Amino acid sequence: MIPRYTRPEMARIWSDENKYRCWLKVEVAASQALAAAGIVPQDAADAIRDKGNFDVARIQAIEDEVKHDVIAFTTAVAEHIGPESRWLHYGLTSTDVVDTAQALQIKEASAIIRAGIVKLSDVLARRALEFKHTPIIGRTHGVHAEPTTFGLKLLLWFSEMQRNLKRFDAAAEDLRVAKLSGAVGTFGHLKPAHEEAIADALGLVPVDVATQVVQRDRHAAYIGALAILVSTLDKIATEVRHLQRTEVREAEEFFSEKQKGSSAMPHKRNPIASEQISGLARVVRANAQTAYENIALWHERDISHSSAERVIIPDSTILADYLLAKTANLIDKLLVYPARMLRNLESTGGLIFSGQLLLDLAESGMLREDAYRLVQGHAMRSWKEDLVFRDEVAKDPAITERLSPEKLAHAFDYKRQLANVDAIFARVAAKS
Repeated sequence: MIPRYTRPEMARIWSDENKYRCWLKVEVAASQALAAAGIVPQDAADAIRDKGNFDVARIQAIEDEVKHDVIAFTTAVAEHIGPESRWLHYGLTSTDVVDTAQALQIKEASAIIRAGIVKLSDVLARRALEFKHTPIIGRTHGVHAEPTTFGLKLLLWFSEMQRNLKRFDAAAEDLRVAKLSGAVGTFGHLKPAHEEAIADALGLVPVDVATQVVQRDRHAAYIGALAILVSTLDKIATEVRHLQRTEVREAEEFFSEKQKGSSAMPHKRNPIASEQISGLARVVRANAQTAYENIALWHERDISHSSAERVIIPDSTILADYLLAKTANLIDKLLVYPARMLRNLESTGGLIFSGQLLLDLAESGMLREDAYRLVQGHAMRSWKEDLVFRDEVAKDPAITERLSPEKLAHAFDYKRQLANVDAIFARVAAKS
């Protein structure tokens, strides 16, 4: 059953109708290639191409009796072809058709996912430029660290999406393969040249070597790439969830006029989209573990991978597509509050500039160990007694004797620490 959040085009790809259409494409391509090689009569190959058809309900009814999906499929198709159907599925084993057709489905799904990655990247790039120089406090371990910009957060996500795109393209290309080498991969009934012709007709590439199945390291790499991709989306969503906390409120999800946040508390504006992204990303990561387990099959083939793949491949591609669209919408409509960001940045009374003050004191000639001890003493006291750190250090002769009022003020200027933002943007742009 295809989940209700599946977008229509992705739902079509994983429908039974399209799966069997892809199987039929493989059968047609095989019969035409074998006819060209003089193995199958051309009129039979043409009959398979022109008359080959099926009804999903009929296939399912036959499968209920024979307990074999490909035999049910070929039987149902043969009913439409007539006597020439004796050449249908000639020289093939079931997995020749299933694995090759699955590659066609994955190719379709990958085109949609790739477009989603590009769309999200575009949204991230646009909003990164919008907030390129918007200061925000950087947090390490959840604690205020030093200033950064909101644009740099978005730029970092954009850069990560570029790596996701490269990984995904490579994994998708590794699955753009056909396999028609028979029951144990030895070409016992066909020849490699036949496989090459069939693959070419389908826009696929023959695998170099196979057993009865395409080796599942390819599929594991593909689902693994999707798992990393959605983990980036989880990362973005987690940041938004933190920024939307009431005591932070530097950014928040768009909240429509008629939206409700809680059945009990009318004031609530919850980060539900971000939480959905984080939750569903876990499903894809779990699917990746199953894909890894599918690599180790018995000898030349067992079917332990098959039943699992009927779940994890549609689910993972459906979820990746859905989560990409959801994240793109999240970032596109994200409400951003620069004034709150600046207020939070300044909320510790200058504590976040302790590192710069340390460096300035060392530059003035003070031993670094002494400077660290001096600055940390003021910092810890300011934390404990809720003092303004900037004011406290300005009262200390050990500091003011070395740093003039102008130099001390310069130590607390966040623009000084953000002077290289343009250079970071330029470096990312050069590689994109």
